[in-house]
Amino acid sequence: MAPKYKLTYFDFRGVGEPIRYLLSYGGADFEDNRIKLEDWPKFKSSTPYGKMPLLEVDGKEVYQSSAICRYLAKQFKLIGSNDWEALQIDCTVDTITDLKLAISGAHSFEGNEEAKAKKIQILQKETLPMYLSKLDKQVKDNGGHFVGGKLTWADLYFASQLDTWGAAKQGKSPIDDYPNLKGLYDKVNALPAIKAWIAKRPVTVW
Repeated sequence: MAPKYKLTYFDFRGVGEPIRYLLSYGGADFEDNRIKLEDWPKFKSSTPYGKMPLLEVDGKEVYQSSAICRYLAKQFKLIGSNDWEALQIDCTVDTITDLKLAISGAHSFEGNEEAKAKKIQILQKETLPMYLSKLDKQVKDNGGHFVGGKLTWADLYFASQLDTWGAAKQGKSPIDDYPNLKGLYDKVNALPAIKAWIAKRPVTVW
């Protein structure tokens, strides 16, 4: 009997979206429980550490987004062929997370507009090109995927997070100048199960 999944996260994509991608890819009929921001203060105390996402598997609750993703990747055969590939996947996912944090950090509230502008300039001119050029080469060197020349959860993680990087776009996608990343993004989102999820998911800004 297939496990019963319930994902609890905010009503936007964020770090919950890689989990939704994995569940969709795996063909899981999951409950997508979305918490409104105004309801979070009263819901927060019921969570293990005051954070989301949370995943219930047959009624048993777990937390931490990367740990959840790694567990689901094992269930759906997306972890690589051996321990070395699994390590490379983890390295890639953590690198993408570092980039995501750099983007959000540069656009976070900054009372000094001059300081904020400088942070964004560094992001645009230095941080994004450094990360994206290296990730693009990694995909090129691995036959259109991040690891092992085949689909892994690192690919799904990247594709699911890219659209949340809107603050870095400034009128275009951050990967417009990186054809290998663009090809991978399009490839993942064209997978039938992922395409179906994108078509039916709630429309949110993030």
